[in-house]
Amino acid sequence: MASAGALGQDAPSSVPGTVHLIDLERTVYTKHAQGSQRDIVLVPTPSSDPDDPLNWSPRRKMLSTICMCVYTLMVGIASAAIYSVLEPISAATGLTLGDLNAGTGYMFLFFGWGCLFWQPLALQYGKRPVYLFSILATMLIQIWAPYTKSNGQWIANKILQGFFGAPIESLCEISVTDIYFQHERGTYIGVYAFLLGGSNFFAPIIAGFIADAQGWEWVLYWCAIFCSVGFIFLFFFMEETNYDRRTVSIIENVERSLASLTLTRDFEKGGLSRNIKPDPDFQPRNATAAATVPRKTYLDKLKLFQRADLRKPNGLAGMIWRPLVFLTFPVIFYAGFSYGSNLVWFNVLNATSSLILGKTYNFRASMVGLSYISPLIGCFLGSFYSGVIGDKIVLRMARRNNGILESEHRLWLFLPSLLLIPGGLILWGVGAAHHIHWFGCVFAMGVISLTNIIGLQLSVSYCIDSYKALSGEAMVTVILVRNTMSFAIGNGVTPWLGIGLQNTFIVAAFASLAQCATFLVMVKCGKRFRERSVGRYEKYVEQMAASGMVH
Repeated sequence: MASAGALGQDAPSSVPGTVHLIDLERTVYTKHAQGSQRDIVLVPTPSSDPDDPLNWSPRRKMLSTICMCVYTLMVGIASAAIYSVLEPISAATGLTLGDLNAGTGYMFLFFGWGCLFWQPLALQYGKRPVYLFSILATMLIQIWAPYTKSNGQWIANKILQGFFGAPIESLCEISVTDIYFQHERGTYIGVYAFLLGGSNFFAPIIAGFIADAQGWEWVLYWCAIFCSVGFIFLFFFMEETNYDRRTVSIIENVERSLASLTLTRDFEKGGLSRNIKPDPDFQPRNATAAATVPRKTYLDKLKLFQRADLRKPNGLAGMIWRPLVFLTFPVIFYAGFSYGSNLVWFNVLNATSSLILGKTYNFRASMVGLSYISPLIGCFLGSFYSGVIGDKIVLRMARRNNGILESEHRLWLFLPSLLLIPGGLILWGVGAAHHIHWFGCVFAMGVISLTNIIGLQLSVSYCIDSYKALSGEAMVTVILVRNTMSFAIGNGVTPWLGIGLQNTFIVAAFASLAQCATFLVMVKCGKRFRERSVGRYEKYVEQMAASGMVH
């Protein structure tokens, strides 16, 4: 059987991404949220196993979330700390800014393509060992980095950093979906987005002061120290969140005047059976078996590998090629394109911050770093808007849609970006070309940061909401698209600036407007794309379920 978390409570149409989330008339006989949200159906349906991550206590879930945040913060800081000290590195090593930016471009490329290696390993053998090895390897690479003196050594260092740090891109989102229900995911993916983007903006703040006080080499040494502290914390507190779900059941009163209908979806067969059997004492079919499983001790939680993961059939080969096949799913490809095109402007900002603030406004390295307070604030606002506020807006839209949530509902949150992205780019680039007051450029950094985080959160959530059962592998596809785009802009941004700041950013503004407007196409056509993918979707769910990999 497929997992209980495979599709959760899909609407009777069985279209992935269309779920009965709000039980307006209390006719859905399955587990609901508590308190003021008791009309919200829990998607996916949790088992009765106390060690099912969906059943963890709030304290246990919060500790897991903190661990994910620590990993994201430490590895994220290590990836971005050099941005405000590119000029000192160039002066000390003889490497040009083009060489340095090319190296960071390769790093982003392998942040994406490395997911093809790490994501299957994490889903097959456990996320905990992958997180630990990733942060440990990142620590060692940071210790080596100050000793890279040639272009070849610099590129090799950045390639390895991207490869070993790749889990930060696609695994953290899946850790969120392991422990939180659909109506909660937006908030916590927003937290992840804040830590991912925030670490990239916080790192240059501290890096500038470290460089002024201790030299640019210590920027990298401190990154190694942060990663070592993170490794120790994760070793003692991070718990495995992989969990195998086998069945999903839902009982719904489809005809109000008749008896309740028990709807049981067998995803291996792709069928839908209806039996008129009212069952007010509904429990998932795996509840009895799960209740007999002993609870984990603290030492059990510290184990690098869990017994259930080691007993799975080996499905690594399928998990490596399926993300490439998922490029043919329009919704998944759009999520990657949307994520990547929003990240592009973040990369342009980082690649030009030392040039604009350092040369145009004569900021010292520490002041270039301090200017990143603005994008850090924008990052927080973007996370709060797309996460906390976004969840409330999506729930309201589902209530107005007879309790049915469509994954495209969340895309309407892109509306502010239609004005903010091009406006921020013009203020940053054209403003700097005309030597406006430095505050205008710093304010533009905050605006671009805000839209970047909105793009990150909404793109990831759209992919996961549309194809929850495939999300572990679909996120790899999203990151492949995103980071390939990031690599391209990383190599192209320096030559692009050859046409001048004003012309560069006018072109960027119009390109960003066209890119952002594509969400309107998906709002109109997204469900049609999902309907056409039902057959292939269920085929891949069946393949993954056979290996115990349905998320």
